[in-house]
Amino acid sequence: MSTTTGHTGAAEPATIVIFGGAGDLSHRKLLPALYNLFLDGALPANSAVVGVGRKELSDDQFREFARSGVERFSRRPIDQEVWTRFAGSLFFSNVAIDQENGLATLGSRLDVIEHERGLTGNRLYYLAVPPPLFVPTVQQLARARFIGPPDRLPFSRLIIEKPIGRDLASAMAINDALGAVFDESQIFRIDHYLGKETVQNILVLRFANSFFEPMFNHRYIDHVQITVAEEEGVGTRAGYYDQSGALRDMIQNHLLQLLTLVAMEPPHSLDADVIRDEKLEVLQSLRPLTSASVDACVVRAQYAAGTHDGTVLPAYGDETGVAAGSRTETFVALNVFIDNWRWAGVPFFLRTGKRLPARSSEITIQLKDVPPILFNTGKTLEPNVLTIRLQPDEGFSLGISSKVPGPQVVVHPVPMDFDYGDFFKMSSPEAYERLLFDVMAGDATLFMRRDSVEASWRWLTPVLERWAELANTPLPTYGPGEWGPAEATALIEGTGRRWRTL
Repeated sequence: MSTTTGHTGAAEPATIVIFGGAGDLSHRKLLPALYNLFLDGALPANSAVVGVGRKELSDDQFREFARSGVERFSRRPIDQEVWTRFAGSLFFSNVAIDQENGLATLGSRLDVIEHERGLTGNRLYYLAVPPPLFVPTVQQLARARFIGPPDRLPFSRLIIEKPIGRDLASAMAINDALGAVFDESQIFRIDHYLGKETVQNILVLRFANSFFEPMFNHRYIDHVQITVAEEEGVGTRAGYYDQSGALRDMIQNHLLQLLTLVAMEPPHSLDADVIRDEKLEVLQSLRPLTSASVDACVVRAQYAAGTHDGTVLPAYGDETGVAAGSRTETFVALNVFIDNWRWAGVPFFLRTGKRLPARSSEITIQLKDVPPILFNTGKTLEPNVLTIRLQPDEGFSLGISSKVPGPQVVVHPVPMDFDYGDFFKMSSPEAYERLLFDVMAGDATLFMRRDSVEASWRWLTPVLERWAELANTPLPTYGPGEWGPAEATALIEGTGRRWRTL
């Protein structure tokens, strides 16, 4: 028998206003996610989706734009009858954010749409725009008096994408500007990794299974690895990526958020702030980095030119849109420690990069070796490893030692494997489906709070500062299809361990 726990609130009818509604994120992720929510009956039928942008699009043109996105990127094909009803909820408004009263026409348009659809004025403002437009857009919302008080209906909620700043100072400046208009309870900082089904299942895996939680500590765990690997290069994101790099783009948010879920203490409830408090405690317990520890515990590199799977691929510096002589890192590996009672002395190895051998993300938790008394006196046994796969095939496996059939005692590792798709016979909802639904339901559990964002930047600041000091030193490189540079291998093998093969 299955059991439902946690937040089960329904999404309330609302107007979802997408700034950057005719952009790539809206096309690939947001509109397909909203269609799938509508298909499942999770998006109230009278809700409205209003795309906002500089493009001169009619409602019908926006609907065609949305349909092409759903046809290409939705996890399920279009149901024509459902699509017809969903398309009727789509609208577009041309707006110039940089004009003093740029939202005046949008305000009158929203009033008409909400009146016609019987909406009460609940609004979600999604900033699917470049980070430099976060603050101007929010200030325009305030100037147009689009924001309601946090403690009364109709509600006003803001959704923003990462990156939130380039460092601690800029993140704090953005948060200050957002906080001048919205209450913290109204701000939903989205990290799509936290919407993945397997990521959500980490808490269930740890705290709903009595045999797992007791082993998540320094007594039983040898080390933890978190890998987010991308097979492709920088592609069309070169303009953004060259200003960001792997540390800002992936470590500061995605990988540190995964780390907090693996390492957090058991929360006393599933309340959003209780869970986020425990995650914050992990970030605040990370061993501080110094110039010396950055040199010893952090590796960065950039992919070089080469051939992979028969295709000749350019070096990062030769990609279109990358600045000449760019030192932006496309790979980062770190060895970090959490200085608290639970994890004292347990190394956490994080790595992420582009042009690696495969697109794969997983967390591996390796248990300590058994004492060399019974079965591993001559040959070391393979360690027990719990693997949580985030992509591409969501699931988890546990490697255990078993006797091979026969008269001799031969021990061999055996995987106990669970695959979401195989077991539940259905495709997992996309991350944005879950996250958009949670915003509509007012559940902030999977979203980053201001203090968490700033805590992660505060911890990473010494890395950025040290790299700035080393601006004239050669940057390590690695070929396409390799698991990073030799320095990353030395980082983990210097501790007597090795990277897991994905």
